[in-house]
Amino acid sequence: MDSTITALPFAAAMLIGMLICLDIGRRVGRRHQARDPQLMSTHSSVDGAVFALYGLLLAFTFSGAPQRLDMRRHLIAQEANAIGTAYLRLDLLSADQPPALRQLFRNYLDSRLEIYRKFRDVDAAKAELAISEQLQREIWIQAITATRSADSHSEVGKLLLPSVNEMIDIANTRTMAARIHPPTIIFALLFVLAMVCSLLSGYGMAASRERSWLHIIAFVMIAVITVFVILEIEYPRIGFHSTKPIRPGVGRFATKYAMNRGQLTCFWRRIRVDALGRNI
Repeated sequence: MDSTITALPFAAAMLIGMLICLDIGRRVGRRHQARDPQLMSTHSSVDGAVFALYGLLLAFTFSGAPQRLDMRRHLIAQEANAIGTAYLRLDLLSADQPPALRQLFRNYLDSRLEIYRKFRDVDAAKAELAISEQLQREIWIQAITATRSADSHSEVGKLLLPSVNEMIDIANTRTMAARIHPPTIIFALLFVLAMVCSLLSGYGMAASRERSWLHIIAFVMIAVITVFVILEIEYPRIGFHSTKPIRPGVGRFATKYAMNRGQLTCFWRRIRVDALGRNI
């Protein structure tokens, strides 16, 4: 949530920059070729080294993005399970204690969903995160108070408090996981290397009189699309595949991922059904 890179503007800037650098490289190459026709054949080793470096950087960045995405998906399932377990264990308390805690749980779940609905707006997401953390403290304090009451069984605290603690811990883990991305300088380096590779490619194309648009378009589009996909995977909530509202009737925003969205949404609906059944 600290800093993000939007895929489309980055890819558009990279596309334009590569086309410009290709043209500049070709113009420079033609001037040099006019002075020394043999000059074009002496730079292949340098070109190969630069392209290899760019390819390695792309490969490492691309391989890391899906791993971080899968980690976040796993954490979504863990949080859904942790909230569900803690909520169900409220039934272990005496009859007059769960209503207030159940309401806090409903507010907490709504707040957790709101954080990711507002993810595009960093300030709004951070404000909602502060509300969520305040609700965590209230749930923890009330859970301790409830387990220490005279009406509660002596073993209730050993079951309820660890599940509440796990629910809080996994929320903090998800917050940190949302901030784990490659340093911005890595993407800046990708951009710069793409420009350098374009200059060298344009320089090499100066040997022909006509531009090979097939090679130009293929080279530029492959590089741009690859970086675009990396950014879409790395920042899934602010790209084209960002969080979408669930159809009317469910009425909540869950997560980006279909499998885990069902878990959280069904849990939210279960809480609502429970509330209606208990008239809470």
